[in-house]
Amino acid sequence: MGEEKLIASVAGSVERVNKLICVKALKTRYNGEVGDIVVGRITEVQQKRWKVDTNTRLDSVLLLSSMNLPGGELRRRSAEDELAMRGFLQEGDLISAEVQAVFSDGAVSLHTRSLKYGKLGQGVLVQVSPSLVKRQKTHFHDLPCGASVILGNNGFVWIYPSLEHKDEDAGGFIPDLEPVSLTDREVISRLQNCVVSLVTQRMMLYDTSILYCYEASLPHQIKDILKPEVMEEIVLETRQRLLEQEG
Repeated sequence: MGEEKLIASVAGSVERVNKLICVKALKTRYNGEVGDIVVGRITEVQQKRWKVDTNTRLDSVLLLSSMNLPGGELRRRSAEDELAMRGFLQEGDLISAEVQAVFSDGAVSLHTRSLKYGKLGQGVLVQVSPSLVKRQKTHFHDLPCGASVILGNNGFVWIYPSLEHKDEDAGGFIPDLEPVSLTDREVISRLQNCVVSLVTQRMMLYDTSILYCYEASLPHQIKDILKPEVMEEIVLETRQRLLEQEG
């Protein structure tokens, strides 16, 4: 027993802060932190609040008073607003939001008071492990390939066609329902397969890694990206480019 060893109870990545060592599990539910950007799905409409599935142990809460009204107008919420709640957001709708508070039982309170948050329109949702989403200053990325990505800290990744003009007056509640062109759909499908490839090979997700993986996948057809040998080749090339950039 002369040699003391620390043995973790979970498998994951090691994080050190001075003498504190903690291991972040690879497969885990999302634990909310104030200021996190999340993507969630409305599961229930209740009195003055919505319940939202954000990949946490308990459903998150979005209060009527914690959201922008359509049009972005600032005023007290009235009984008419309460009656019109299902017109704003209903069961099954996807939203992007920010964590406002975390309660003692682990439940999360959300807000969408900024115009960059709100109801999501057309796109693709990819669910990954929250431990693979890299924390950054911004989680909204407009990629040069013609699509945009919201990397939710909760492991929900939303890929959608880049909007040429963003309607700021809508207050984030009028989703774009125009038909998505074939080229945009192909770009979104390729990005989706790239995200799945990176996650399968346990690589961190952030704008640069996704873009490098997208560029590495261009010689291959979209449907071939998920073949194990192609996936390995693409991710290896991505990893090398990231190492070169850092080195």
